[in-house]
Amino acid sequence: MPQISRFFGISIYMYAKDHFPPHFHAIYGEQEAMVSIENSSVIAGELSVRAFKLVKEWSEIHKQELLHNFEESQKPNPLFQVIEPLK
Repeated sequence: MPQISRFFGISIYMYAKDHFPPHFHAIYGEQEAMVSIENSSVIAGELSVRAFKLVKEWSEIHKQELLHNFEESQKPNPLFQVIEPLK
């Protein structure tokens, strides 16, 4: 699972050939959530309120890049873009 971004202790990952709807995985310590790219909501898992606010802000800024990476993830040999972290 390639890491596509990291900020404030939060790691963002995407799996190759992952299922729909378009989403990414956010990991913060022992917490993990699957987050929708379309509306930045948690599909499964959980994050602390603070971590989720940061992930939501980041995902809204980088929505088009995330969608591109998800489309890429469906290809036989995906080439994921690293996405700028939240500053």
